[in-house]
Amino acid sequence: MRFESPLVPARLIRRYKRFLADCMLEDGREVTAHCANPGSMMGLAEPGEKIWLEPNDDPKKKLKYGWRLVDHENGHFTGVDTSVPNKALRAALEAGEIPQLAAYGTIRAEVKYGEKSRIDFLLSEPGLPDAYVEVKSVTLSRQPGLAEFPDSVTARGAKHLAELSGMVAQGHRAIMLYLVQRTDCDRFALAADIDPAYAKAFDAAKAQGVESLIHGTRISTEGVWVRPETGNWVK
Repeated sequence: MRFESPLVPARLIRRYKRFLADCMLEDGREVTAHCANPGSMMGLAEPGEKIWLEPNDDPKKKLKYGWRLVDHENGHFTGVDTSVPNKALRAALEAGEIPQLAAYGTIRAEVKYGEKSRIDFLLSEPGLPDAYVEVKSVTLSRQPGLAEFPDSVTARGAKHLAELSGMVAQGHRAIMLYLVQRTDCDRFALAADIDPAYAKAFDAAKAQGVESLIHGTRISTEGVWVRPETGNWVK
């Protein structure tokens, strides 16, 4: 998935009200960017860090910049926009680049299911059970090389796991796909200390037959792409 506009570098001044970030561009101008991330962004919102913004000229948007990346200035990036994983995964699904899901020819997004919920992707193919795919963006890393989810309590995430279990009970496939939006991690774990209820819900869903997939990403200032191989992820 390529960004629609060339990104511009900036320094973070502060993130506030979850969805706003004051930033300083290289020319010294201060701008406010939209931060499309409802999580805590633990370790990713420190004042002074280098970030990348995507400008826009959409008259319908009040803010003319969107915060897309954290640049760790060591050759690694973290994608902070939680809308990006769905776009990147859709491109990968359409290209047949997710081996465990490559057999499905029909891909639909945001389909109603469960209790007033929408599944990120519903995959279908004659002769195969439908596959319900929920996507989670993983950006937390508290130990070198280890990516964790979630970065804050997520009752909504636990609800999704229960609803995926319900799809399995109806004879469908259900997949929780964790997309690691960090290029500096090769291991994955649930942050049970941050949200014990989510970890418990994950174990219950797994026992009911909900599958889990973990994929890394290739990130640059050009875009974000899903790595098709599952790699040596350790859950």
